[in-house]
Amino acid sequence: MPSTEIQPDVRVRGAREHNLRNVDLTMPRDALVVFTGVSGSGKSSLAFGTLYAESQRRYLESVAPYARRLIDQAGVPDVDSITGMPPAVALQQQRGGRSARSSVGSITTVSSLVRMLFSRAGHYPDDQPMLLAEEFSTNTVEGACPECHGIGRVYEVPEEKMVPDPTLTIRERAIASWPKAWHGHQLRDVLVALGYDVDVAWQDLPREHRDWILYTEETPHLPVHSRLTLAEAREAIAAGAEPTYSGTFVGARKYVLDTFANTKSAAMKRRVSEFLTVAPCPICRGKKLRPEALSVTIAGLDIAEFSALPLHELMQILSDAVVESRTSMDAGDHAPSSPGRQSAAEDHSSVDDHPSAEKLAAFVRLGEGLIDRLKPISDLGLGYLSLDRTTPTLSGGELQRLRLATQLTSDLFGVVYVLDEPSAGLHPQDVDALMGILDGLKARGNSLFVVEHSVDIMRHADWLVDIGPGAGERGGHVLYSGPAAGLAEVDESVTRGYVFGNRGLEPHEPRQPHGWMRLENIRRNNLHDVSLDLPLGALTAVTGVSGSGKSSLVSQALPAIVGDRLGTSTSTDDPAPEGDDLLLVDDTEELRGTVTGDLTGFRRVVSIDQNPIGRTPRSNVATYTGLFDHVRRRFAETPEAKERGYKPGRFSFNVSGGRCPTCEGEGSVMVELLFLPSVYTECPDCHGTRFQSSTLEILWRGRNIAEILGMSVEEAHDFFTGEFDIIRSLTALIDVGLGYLRLGQPATELSGGEAQRVKLASELQRSGRGDTLYVLDEPTSGLHCADADRLVAHLQSLVDAGNTVVMVELDMRVVAVADHVIELGPGAGDAGGRLVAAGAPADVAAAGAGPSAKYLTAALSEHG
Repeated sequence: MPSTEIQPDVRVRGAREHNLRNVDLTMPRDALVVFTGVSGSGKSSLAFGTLYAESQRRYLESVAPYARRLIDQAGVPDVDSITGMPPAVALQQQRGGRSARSSVGSITTVSSLVRMLFSRAGHYPDDQPMLLAEEFSTNTVEGACPECHGIGRVYEVPEEKMVPDPTLTIRERAIASWPKAWHGHQLRDVLVALGYDVDVAWQDLPREHRDWILYTEETPHLPVHSRLTLAEAREAIAAGAEPTYSGTFVGARKYVLDTFANTKSAAMKRRVSEFLTVAPCPICRGKKLRPEALSVTIAGLDIAEFSALPLHELMQILSDAVVESRTSMDAGDHAPSSPGRQSAAEDHSSVDDHPSAEKLAAFVRLGEGLIDRLKPISDLGLGYLSLDRTTPTLSGGELQRLRLATQLTSDLFGVVYVLDEPSAGLHPQDVDALMGILDGLKARGNSLFVVEHSVDIMRHADWLVDIGPGAGERGGHVLYSGPAAGLAEVDESVTRGYVFGNRGLEPHEPRQPHGWMRLENIRRNNLHDVSLDLPLGALTAVTGVSGSGKSSLVSQALPAIVGDRLGTSTSTDDPAPEGDDLLLVDDTEELRGTVTGDLTGFRRVVSIDQNPIGRTPRSNVATYTGLFDHVRRRFAETPEAKERGYKPGRFSFNVSGGRCPTCEGEGSVMVELLFLPSVYTECPDCHGTRFQSSTLEILWRGRNIAEILGMSVEEAHDFFTGEFDIIRSLTALIDVGLGYLRLGQPATELSGGEAQRVKLASELQRSGRGDTLYVLDEPTSGLHCADADRLVAHLQSLVDAGNTVVMVELDMRVVAVADHVIELGPGAGDAGGRLVAAGAPADVAAAGAGPSAKYLTAALSEHG
């Protein structure tokens, strides 16, 4: 047989995914390959859209057709050929796992091992038989508390909340928890039809009437006579009058609970939540499990207490218990020593007072396995998390690192790990640990393809692939592919100036603030009685290691407390977690704290986070910023549109009229392929334009509405010259580094960093600056250094205009040009949440009080 030569490299020929320009590329295997380039240059299109997608496609060809339907497939990339590509594992930067029942333990699968540990090696009461592992799960019928069904809380709707003013009648809306408008009238009409008097003060109704109206589970449906008194209704019935309609009654308590659990409207959910009270379940005391499961302990802790410990503390308890158990096994003495006993006084017996050799062996085996699973999570800087921490509370970076830690324990070799900015959300100290983890993966015989903006990781790479030179249409070319040192010779590369230290932000002399505000005794999550001063009319950077309390202070406490002081409110557009909505009531410690100082210069508090700007492809850059309203009006004002009677709505793909009726403005239709993944193909009628042909016949400056949506922000900026209200939005988008986005680019395609910058651009186009407190959470996350510099320059201009900017920031280059620096820490979780240092960047660096000091010193030295 002829021998087959093994391909030593990965070779890509003719890659054209998204903005890639027929890319040819050769990269080594068994190496750390870093893809870099400005935001929007095509890095992810190459790493994920092409390399990973093709690797997955080839693997899935060997999977049974039925099983393929259960896998989220990446699609077929537009590429001529890829050779030498091993099987790939993708770890992307995303806020996945939105279910409130999903936790750190479940997504890392560590919880399964914990349940087995308690089942096989736990300390049982004398009269209790051994439980199976599933009986320690809150998500099974066998394990969940029968009272709260594994939620840990019970929900009630007390009468005093539903009826705040008992002197009112039902017709006067005594039952405040009932819906307003027509539905409320309908409920009152049905009550009258049932024989209840809705024109008597609530407090004068008989108790049995009040209890039935509030708490009944019945839902009677019957004909009613609308808006009559009880006497009038009886007369109508006696006279044989035709009923107005048929209505259904829902008790006030049932209405609140059903609406809260099932409504898709965030506003409706907020309204009915005002009538809910929440308390720990009286049976499980908030621990979610049956009493039998909670009676089993390890080191004196039941499984709920065990899962609530910070992982670094949990590892220490397990390590001590395993050592003690091994000592007992080696001595052959199974009497009174037991795994997990910390001291005789504490009586932390984890198996029983006389553990058998089998039980000790099980504890050692399972305990060591659990420690091995937890160590990489801790090494990645996540030791402050607990196993019961729910995934909706985790950042995208934390989720990705948890997935990476899971892969580290899999002992795979010969695969390609494709990672999306694993350093995102990491303090430089944690980046050092991350590089050690990546080196460990490579040493086991794996290849790493990493999309990354961290200069430290670029310098650490075996091979750099720089894509550019610009973003969008101006990108998609491979400028350099080779060892990192060779990038120094590529004049066209924007990246090289940052890797080799001759480009960056200009040195900055800290501004003198025009006042101060003081936050006192802030309590939230791991912040405990933190007090600090913030300068007004300045740029403040809040830094610290991952989990030190930065977001708790800046994104949660600061806007809420200042907003209360100003009499305004801040809102969030975070999508609600999936699953059981009764889990969504906030578990975190109640926010406490005060703000003092002269805040008369503030009119607004604007908190800009990285949550999506929309949940469907119908939301896009043009619609979110409001510029599409102006564009549609321009089209409606053309002579031909006026002649046809077209209004601005005719040029919207979100309402019927001008949009394509076949795809209803989606631009694509789904084709079901049975055992293969469903395919979205261009709409056969509108050919992806989203509009009817008659709508597209209307031109403005020679372009139709679909062609406008297909323009990049920069193209549109040139096209709309002289149109001030449109140019203002486009300029703001360019100022925050988003000139490469298409106007019609769906919100679902934007990264968290891009979404945050779209929100910032929407704010920047508002008039009347100089009276706003801007609060930002890692605004440079996911940005190339050049894009970060541009954004920081714009934030500086906001401060120059008289505004105050407070931001969480981990890039020490950016921290170095702030006016004021606050470092929280010194560690994460319980080891953090304290003020470590505060002052000008040079003062914080010189003080050397926290882990940021040495990195900040290096950044300041680069600034000269």
